[in-house]
Amino acid sequence: MAQHTTPPASTPKPRYRVTNWHDYSRTLVTRGSITLWIDEEVLKDWRATGGKGLVYSDTAILASLSLRAVFRLPLRQTEGLLLSLKQLLGLTIRIQDYSTLCRRAQSLDVPKPTLPAAGGPLHLAIDATGLKVHGEGEWKVRTHGKDQRRVWRKLHLGVDTVTGVILAHALTPSDSHDSTELEGLLGQVEGPIAAVYADKAYDSFDIHRAILARKAQPVIPPRKGAAIRPPSRLKDPPPTRGAAVARITEIGRKAWKPETRYHRRSLTETAMGRYKTIIGPGLKARTFDRQQVEAAVAVRCINRFTALGMPVSVKIA
Repeated sequence: MAQHTTPPASTPKPRYRVTNWHDYSRTLVTRGSITLWIDEEVLKDWRATGGKGLVYSDTAILASLSLRAVFRLPLRQTEGLLLSLKQLLGLTIRIQDYSTLCRRAQSLDVPKPTLPAAGGPLHLAIDATGLKVHGEGEWKVRTHGKDQRRVWRKLHLGVDTVTGVILAHALTPSDSHDSTELEGLLGQVEGPIAAVYADKAYDSFDIHRAILARKAQPVIPPRKGAAIRPPSRLKDPPPTRGAAVARITEIGRKAWKPETRYHRRSLTETAMGRYKTIIGPGLKARTFDRQQVEAAVAVRCINRFTALGMPVSVKIA
């Protein structure tokens, strides 16, 4: 007779309560305000200045593309929205047509994220997610299967674990490995870094070496079966990787995670969830350079929403 074993009892999922719901609710309402993107300062700098022969400034193009990203509009509908705002508000500015927006989106210089004032070095969590470029929808894939036209890009994010601000980002082809972008993400972050949190896809000696070069502590779980001692052919191996393997061997992976506060890494997944909920799970642009600008504009919009206010949660069970 077959023996039936009792499955282990599952750990109940923690429950949290938002303590500032009234203020956060008003923040969510404010996110729908068009004045977040078009205000007096933007209107003042709407016209381009200088000898480049441009009619519209980068500020005007950025404001228009921000509206497009937040309200998920094609370029022609973005032009229609701006024309209706001009009429309703009695503005005298000229509105870009969709071809101008498309052309300027190819080389727009999107301002880099800035770190809000805070005490001490920051804790940076890094991860990547996929964004669809074109292809079938989920229903078609589940019903009939996928074909070869599905194209994806990979969005890499570096998130401040205290404020939730996305401080670094990169958009790459889907076949690029997560770890190849870490050094570039670190290069986008100014100021001291206390620790970098990443999953085991980033487990390599080169990654540890790059993080240590920034005088930061790598918090990366080694792959299962990893050796404590590095290969003898490796010159000047970073000590942190072997130390992580030794500590996990001593106390176990489950105890190692809270000891090193590895769970901070999940804040990148939270940021990715905000991105896909607010902006969407895909990219509208068809060329790679425009897709990079589109992702940069979207990250800026997410950071703008984050600056308005975030929920404060406490564990209740």
